[in-house]
Amino acid sequence: MTKQDRAVRTRLALIRSAAEHFESRGYVRASLAEISAGAGVSSGALHFHFVNKAAVAEAVEHVAARALRRAAARGRGGDGCALQRLVDVTHHVGRLLRADVVVRAGLRLNAEAAAGRVRDLRREWRECVQELLAEAERKGELAAGVPPHRTIAVVLAATTGIEVLSRDDHGWLGRHSLTDLWHLLLPCVAAPHVAVALDPAGSGPHLVEPDTDANADADADAPQGDTNRAGLALR
Repeated sequence: MTKQDRAVRTRLALIRSAAEHFESRGYVRASLAEISAGAGVSSGALHFHFVNKAAVAEAVEHVAARALRRAAARGRGGDGCALQRLVDVTHHVGRLLRADVVVRAGLRLNAEAAAGRVRDLRREWRECVQELLAEAERKGELAAGVPPHRTIAVVLAATTGIEVLSRDDHGWLGRHSLTDLWHLLLPCVAAPHVAVALDPAGSGPHLVEPDTDANADADADAPQGDTNRAGLALR
């Protein structure tokens, strides 16, 4: 293994360990000593990659943000029924949150602005929902008299609520939670000719968990708040 490969692996291990400690103990209580020990490296190795705890938290957010943006891009860039793509992207985000502690911790850190905020993932999620529902309206997929802005508010409130509840009980991230949500919502918001063809459980594959950036290689687009002396960063 080359020196650069070892540096990448160390950085990935530190980010995952940090995510685990931020999720279980919170940003304030998690210590750099715990994070380095959880990654199986020395405190000196941690400081080689990150100048302080805020920089570690920013790296966790950065990884989570990229994974969540890829999930949103699947819905925005797809073809076919916009409402079904909205359902599908919520399920994909749910699977991301179930599958990877880095995504869960990054979203929570961002929502709480625990270490300062350089991005707003909730705003980005709102824009994704808004864009897909606007497309659904243009295509005549919404039921008559259904105001898109109210539908946006309901979808945002419901999906955000599930994510917040899941912090204490990961059972909320199960596929059934979102399926039940869409079973209730779709008959109210979808035009009758569209509703009959929609799948509240999602139309994509469900057996394979999505890839996340926590397992990706490193490249050069590190967040600016993250000092990286090795010149390595996660995608």
